[in-house]
Amino acid sequence: HLMEVKKDNMDKELQKFERYLKTERNYSEYTIKNYRIDILEFINYYKNYTSITYKDIKGYLSYLYNNKYKNSTISRKISALRTFYSYLYEQKLVDKNIFKSISLPKKEKKLPKYLNICDLECIFNAPDINTPIGIRNRLILELLYATGMRVSELSSIKIKDIDLSNKTIRIIGKGSKERIVCYGSECEKILNLYLKDSRKILLNNKNNDYLIIGKGKSKKGLSVRSIEKIIDEVITTSAINKKISPHVLRHTFATHLLNEGCDILIVKELLGHSSLDTTGIYTHISNEKLRKVYLESHPRAKNH
Repeated sequence: HLMEVKKDNMDKELQKFERYLKTERNYSEYTIKNYRIDILEFINYYKNYTSITYKDIKGYLSYLYNNKYKNSTISRKISALRTFYSYLYEQKLVDKNIFKSISLPKKEKKLPKYLNICDLECIFNAPDINTPIGIRNRLILELLYATGMRVSELSSIKIKDIDLSNKTIRIIGKGSKERIVCYGSECEKILNLYLKDSRKILLNNKNNDYLIIGKGKSKKGLSVRSIEKIIDEVITTSAINKKISPHVLRHTFATHLLNEGCDILIVKELLGHSSLDTTGIYTHISNEKLRKVYLESHPRAKNH
C-alpha cells in the first residue's frame, strides 16, 4: 500500500528533496530551482502524486506536447521527476520509481551559433575602454571568449582564483567540479588594465573578493543576470546586426578551437563537460569546415 503524503506535508517533502539535491547530489541553485518548478507543475496536474500510473504519465506527456514545450524542456522535466521519484522511493513514500522506464524524447539537432572573427572584433570594440565600466565590460567579453567558461562561472570567480603569472583561472563548474582554464595575451592586457585602476574606481576603495563587480558597496560579484544584461547591451551597441545570446561566446570558443585543429578531448576538459557527447555537438560545425577543405584540396574532388 502506498503511504500518502498530506498536502501540508508536501512543501516539507520538497524542501527535504532540495536539501538532498544540494548536499548529496551537488546540484546548482539554478538546477534545484528548475527542478522545483517542474515538480510543482506535475503535482498541480496530479494532486495525488504518490499513486500515479503509466496512463497518468502518458496523459501528462500529451499535456506537455500540446503546450508546445520543446523536447529539451520535456527531457528536463522528466529528469527532474525521475530524480524526485527515486528520492520518494528511497524514503519509502512510493512503491516504485515509475519514471525510471519513461524514455526521454529525442533531442532536436540544433547546432550552436558561433561568431566569426570579424563579428567578435566588432563586439569587443563596442565598450569604451577609456572608462572603468567600459574596461570591465570588455574584460567580460574577453574572458568568456578566451576561456569558454559559462556566465555563471565568470560570476563566481574570485581574485584569489586567478594565477596571473601562469595566465590560468580556477573555475568551479557544474556539480562543484573544479577545473583550470587558460587565457592569452589579449585577455591578459585588458585584465591587467582592469585590476590596475578600473576595479578600484568601481569599488570606491571598498573590499570585495570577486573579480567582476558592479559600481557601489556590494560585497558580492555581479549576478549572472547582470552580466547577461551587460553582454546584451554591448551587442546592441555594436555594429553587428545579429541576435546573440551570451552563451554564443562559449560556442565560439569551442568551435574556433576545433576548427584550428584542437583535440576534442582537450576542448571537453576546457569546457568542463562531464561527457564527450555534450562536446560532440561542436564537431558538426567543424565537419563542415573539413568537408570544405576536402573538396578544395582533393585532386578528384575539386571542381574543375
